[in-house]
Amino acid sequence: MRILALITARGGSKRLPGKNIRILGGKPLIAWSIDVAKDIPEICDILVSTDNSEIATISIDAGAYVPWLRPAELALDTTTSVDVAIHAMDEYEAERGKVDGLLLLQPTSPFRTKGTILKGIDLFKKNGQLPILGVSPTHVHPMWTMKMEGNHIIPFIKGGGLNIRSQDLLPAYVVNGGFYLISPDELRKNHSFIGKTTIPLIVEYQVESLDIDTDIDFKFAEFILSN
Repeated sequence: MRILALITARGGSKRLPGKNIRILGGKPLIAWSIDVAKDIPEICDILVSTDNSEIATISIDAGAYVPWLRPAELALDTTTSVDVAIHAMDEYEAERGKVDGLLLLQPTSPFRTKGTILKGIDLFKKNGQLPILGVSPTHVHPMWTMKMEGNHIIPFIKGGGLNIRSQDLLPAYVVNGGFYLISPDELRKNHSFIGKTTIPLIVEYQVESLDIDTDIDFKFAEFILSN
């Protein structure tokens, strides 16, 4: 099986400028995702799609494959990860042949482990190459969430409310952003990383689910490493 690991890293982050190459634990943030994908037999290449030459250079030094810079029209605030992934996949397959799966590893999830990646790939193999999506237990159950109605609040979900005991709630999960694995045909057909039938890769370890998007997130990541 040939799986292409894709790391998307746009240069123009607004909430945390330069986050993809900001130093975390002695190495650029993007290098964490590059390093964890190395030495996995099914991964044929670790491709970085970026519009930024500095990110490209740092990624190459870390061991990634960066054959081109992403076109400007695919580096806008409105550009979706699906558009970027399909472009990268098209370019890669034209150069290096077909792949069986595309593994999206967002560089903002530095603490995902090799064991989690291997588990996700194993699920992909065992489930007929159905899409695999990384999820984690939610910290706030949706049945306990609220919404505004006029000037007061009511349960967001009908039948919900704080009177429901935690032991009476079904498990609920959120997408953690750390793992997306899908076949090229399904991604191109549905233009989504989530299919009609999607297999969850459940990540229980809270640290792995950290998604760095703000300065506070980054400081929390530094705190985790220091402890």
